[in-house]
Amino acid sequence: MTLEELNKIKKENEELVMVRKVVKEQGEEMAKHTGYRKQVLVCGGTGCTSSGSKKVLAALDKALKENGLEEEILVVRTGCFGLCSLGPIMIVYPEGCFYAQATPEGVERIVKEHLKEGNIVKDLLYKETVHEDGSIISLSETNFYKKQMRIALRNCGVIDPENIKEYIALDGYQALYKALTTMTPDEVIQEVLDSGLRGRGGGGFPTGRKWMFAKASPGDIKYVACNADEGDPGAFMDRSILEGDPQCIIEAMAIAGYAIGAHKGFVYVRAEYPIAVERLRIAIEQAREYGFLGENILGTGFDFDMEIRLGAGAFVCGEETALMTSIEGNRGEPRPRPPFPAIKGLFEKPTVLNNVETYANIAQIIYKGAKWYSSIGTEKSRGTKVFALGGKITNVGLVEIPMGTTLREIIEAIGGGIPNGKKFKAAQTGGPSGGCIPAEHIDTPIDYDGLIAIGSMMGSGGMIILDEDTCMVDIAKFYLEFTVDESCGKCTPCRVGTRRLLQYLDKITQGKGEMEDLEKIEELATHMQKSSLCALGQTAPNPILSTVKFFRDEYIAHIQDKTCPAGVCKSLIRYEIIADKCKGCTLCARNCPVKAITGTVKQPHVIDPDKCIKCGVCMSNCKFGAIVTK
Repeated sequence: MTLEELNKIKKENEELVMVRKVVKEQGEEMAKHTGYRKQVLVCGGTGCTSSGSKKVLAALDKALKENGLEEEILVVRTGCFGLCSLGPIMIVYPEGCFYAQATPEGVERIVKEHLKEGNIVKDLLYKETVHEDGSIISLSETNFYKKQMRIALRNCGVIDPENIKEYIALDGYQALYKALTTMTPDEVIQEVLDSGLRGRGGGGFPTGRKWMFAKASPGDIKYVACNADEGDPGAFMDRSILEGDPQCIIEAMAIAGYAIGAHKGFVYVRAEYPIAVERLRIAIEQAREYGFLGENILGTGFDFDMEIRLGAGAFVCGEETALMTSIEGNRGEPRPRPPFPAIKGLFEKPTVLNNVETYANIAQIIYKGAKWYSSIGTEKSRGTKVFALGGKITNVGLVEIPMGTTLREIIEAIGGGIPNGKKFKAAQTGGPSGGCIPAEHIDTPIDYDGLIAIGSMMGSGGMIILDEDTCMVDIAKFYLEFTVDESCGKCTPCRVGTRRLLQYLDKITQGKGEMEDLEKIEELATHMQKSSLCALGQTAPNPILSTVKFFRDEYIAHIQDKTCPAGVCKSLIRYEIIADKCKGCTLCARNCPVKAITGTVKQPHVIDPDKCIKCGVCMSNCKFGAIVTK
C-alpha cells in the first residue's frame, strides 16, 4: 500500500461518509455524487442490539425491497451513537433525522412516508430534535451532543465498523503512514509525551513515558498489548469503541509497535463481548489484506501483526500483570511490581500495555499533532474523557467531554438531569475502585487530580448517578460484594480484608452495627491500601471510605437510630398503615404473600411486623397512599 493508493481509497469513499458528518445542505449536495439518494444508519452496538436492532434491520431490508428502494438507499450498521436509552436508534441522512426507539412497525412508516415520499415522520423522531414549531435540528445541536467533543468516539455511530474503506475515508491510517515515513520512533514517543495523554484505564500514568521506558529496555523482542477487559459495573466505553471503530485500535497499536521496536501485539478482550470480538476479528483481517498489518507495512520495512486473546471475564485481569499472566495461558493473578511491564512484561519481555480508550486517541495525536491535543482539557489532564453515564439520569449512554468539564454540566446539560423530579445525591465514579462525589461537589471539574482530591478517581470511566432514594451504605455494600467475588485471593489483605469489610457493612445494614465499627472499617481500609498486592485490593475500600466521609450521617442513622433514611435496607424498614387514610378496600391483604395484613372490609387494616417480609407489595398496590415505611 502506497500513499497514493491510500489516498485513492480515501477520495473514493470520502463523500459517502462525509454525508453523515456535515450539515443538511452540504449533505444533500454530497449525496448527489455518492450513488445513493439517502443513507440509513442503524446502531449495531450491544445496547441497541439487546433492544431489538436486528429486528429493525430485518424490517428495514424487507420494507425497502417491497417499495423498490434497495438500490437508492444505503443501509449501514454502525457502532454506538451514545444515546443508549433511546435504542434501537436509526438515523436518516442527509437530513440527519434521528428516529428513537425504532420498531419494525415504525420502520414500515419511515420507509413509506420518509424514504419514499419525502415526508419526515416527526412523531417517531427523538423529541429533542423537534422544535415546537415543527422544525428539525441535527443531533449535534441537541443538549446531549453540543457540549461533547468526540475524539476517541469520533467514528462511532458514523462509519461501518466492518468496512475498512470507510475508516480510511475519515483519515484512517494517515497517522501510521506519517509515523513510518516521516518520524523516528523517538519522535513518535515525544509527540505522545508532548500531547499530555495519560492512561485512560484508571491510573492516569503518562502514556508517552510508558512507551519511552519500553523502548529504552534492552531486548530484541518486545510486545504491544491492549487491555479490553473492561469489567466495572456499568462501564461500556472500551467495548463501544471496539464495536464502532476497531481499526483505530489496530492503527494505534501498530504505531506503538514502531515506537518501541515491537513486532507483535495482543488484544485481551472479554469473551462476553461477542460483537466487539467479531468486529475486531474482521478489522484485523481487513488490515492485513490492505497491508496495514503483516510484513513490510506501507513499504517501509516495518513488520507488525496482532492477535486476539479472549478473557473469561475475571475483573482482576484488568490489572496489567494479571492480564499478561492470562495471555501467557496461566491463571490470571497479579504479580509484584517492580519490575514493571515496560521492563519485564509479556513472556518476560518489555511490553507496552494501554487500554482501548488510550489507543483510540493515538492516531489523532500523531496525525493532528501534540499541540492540537494538548490545547484540550486542563493543565494536568489533557484531552477528553469518555464516560458511560448510567443510573438515575435521563440520558443514559456514552459521552465524551473535554477534561475539566464540571459534574454539573455532565448531569444537567448532557445527561438531561435527574428523572421524576428527584434530587441529585451523588455520582459514583471509578467503579469498585472509585468513590462517591456528593451534591456539594457538583461543580467539581472532572479531571484526574480533581477527583482524587475529593476521595474518588477517574477509573476507566463509569459514572453512576444516584438520586435521593439511594442508600449510600447499600451502594458501598454493592461494590464490596462485587470486589469480594472478583478478588483472586492471592494476597491476604485483599482476600480477607474485603470479606471483613463486607461483614461490617452487612452488620450495619441489618441494624446490628456499633459506632466503633466505623473506626474499625477505616483502620482496616488503611491496612488494605498499604499492603494489598495489586490495585484491586488497594482501591477496594474506596467506595466505603468516600461514603463514610461524605455520608456519615447515614451510617449513624443505620447504627444508632436503626433506620435507613432512603428506605432501602430491608432489615431496617417497617411498613405501617395510616388508619385515617385506609379505606378498608382489602387490596393490600389480598396481595400480601405471607398474610401479614389483617382487617375487615371498610375498616382500617393492620400489618403484623413479625410476619411481614418487607416485600413492598402492599405499598405498590395501595391506591390511597395509606401505607408508609418507617
